[in-house]
Amino acid sequence: MDIDPGTYNIDTNKIAEKITLRTKAIIPVHLYGQPADMDPILALAKKHNLKIVEDCAQAHGAVYKGRTIGSIGDMACFSFYPGKNLGAYGDAGAIVTNNDGPAQKARMFANHGRIDKYDHEIEGVNSRLDGLQAAILGVKLKYLEEWSELRRKNAYLYNEYLKGTDLVTPTEIDNVKAVYHLYVVRVKKELRQGLQELLKSKGISTGIHYPIALPNLKAYSYLNHNANEFPEATKASEEILSLPIYPELAEGQIHYIADGIRNFNIRDSV
Repeated sequence: MDIDPGTYNIDTNKIAEKITLRTKAIIPVHLYGQPADMDPILALAKKHNLKIVEDCAQAHGAVYKGRTIGSIGDMACFSFYPGKNLGAYGDAGAIVTNNDGPAQKARMFANHGRIDKYDHEIEGVNSRLDGLQAAILGVKLKYLEEWSELRRKNAYLYNEYLKGTDLVTPTEIDNVKAVYHLYVVRVKKELRQGLQELLKSKGISTGIHYPIALPNLKAYSYLNHNANEFPEATKASEEILSLPIYPELAEGQIHYIADGIRNFNIRDSV
């Protein structure tokens, strides 16, 4: 289904029409650190007796209406890839749930399908978090809330400094606390590459997360979708641009980046 063009998260108005007798769960992705609108999803899950699996890979510490992301659905998945808001020094991740049954299945699958040594009940994988990464995460976790607040502060500074430009800045839905894993703006398709090149010439790195909308990926070509079925996701993939964002980013640096963007707007309008 398509996305909400404001937050890039799942469009909750389009979930019901996709539910069939084969549907088992709804997987809301809290993309870029912006919480998905969970109340409508909870209502639909209850109505259709579905599970909710939250994708929290970019939303460590985000809050939705007083509830911490990852504690709202039946199960949640976190990534601790080094570039995440809470990152290890190598690949790592975690599954959280308050349900003993799925918790045991997840442990078994991640541990060669076993609970006791040499007693393999199912085929699994080796996906255990090693002690070194756990120790690193244990230290960094103490600073997560502080880092999240700095990210939010920097995002709001961007919002102020980019007023009056042609860029569309991020939108938060009501009563949420986004953690801005990425600060993603939108720029006209035909101008995006030029803006990237200008910023690069000024020593400013940018990114595109993500240049191909998920249903348009080659991996899902067997589903026979076309871009017209997902107009918002497709359009967003052609316009989004990620600006630098991290806790240590200084206000002067944000001002410098915004000035570069304003120069591009002026140059483009001449």
